[in-house]
Order: sequence, then structure tokens, then C-alpha cells
Amino acid sequence: MPRRPIALAAVLTVAAGLGVRALLSGPFAKYSGDALYTVLIYLVIVFIRPHVRPWTAALLACGLSWAIEFAQIAGIPTVLRPLLGSTFNPPDLFWYAAGATLAGAVHYVILRRQPSERRADA
Repeated sequence: MPRRPIALAAVLTVAAGLGVRALLSGPFAKYSGDALYTVLIYLVIVFIRPHVRPWTAALLACGLSWAIEFAQIAGIPTVLRPLLGSTFNPPDLFWYAAGATLAGAVHYVILRRQPSERRADA
């Protein structure tokens, strides 16, 4: 996958996350932000490794999100809390998985629509 569309998707993901948090409140804003956080991690993985398989990237993104969430039990350094959070919340684990699954599914569909010679690289 070309990196420019991945970078654009990452910018749009950040904008969507900030927009949801700024315009809405409650569980929808919180959990959609969690899912978008994992989508952003997914996009970083694909940006670094453009030929990664969608489900590999999804598992990595979900695993990293879960690792960060579980690290909150031990305590995240104060300087990193705005980025990584500070409080363990079990429902977040589901929403990280949902974000990774959605990102992987969209990536898979995009790859399936590419001509077969380009798809063979993925």
C-alpha cells in the first residue's frame, strides 16, 4: 500500500478522535475514541510495514493497545498519561479489538479491490 493514503488516513483518524471527544460526551465518545486509538496504531504499523497482512496488523495493533491498557494497572509515568491513559478499564479491551477488527477488515477490502499483481505483494 502506498504510504501517502496511510498517512492521510492517520490524520483523519486523529481528527475524528479529537472531534468525537470535543463534540460528544458519554460512553459513545469514550469508546469510539478507544477504537480510533487502535485504528491509529494499526495505521502506524501499516505505514512502517506497507506489505503487512491486514490480520497481522490487526493482531499487532490490538495486542499493543491491550499491553498499554494492562500497563495502566502498574502505573503509567505522569508525562505519558495524556497519550497512554492512566486508569485500567476492562471494557476498553473490547473496543480496542473492535477498532483493530474494523481497520483490518477495511484494509482487506482495499487490498482485494487492487489488481491481482499488486495484491500478490500484500
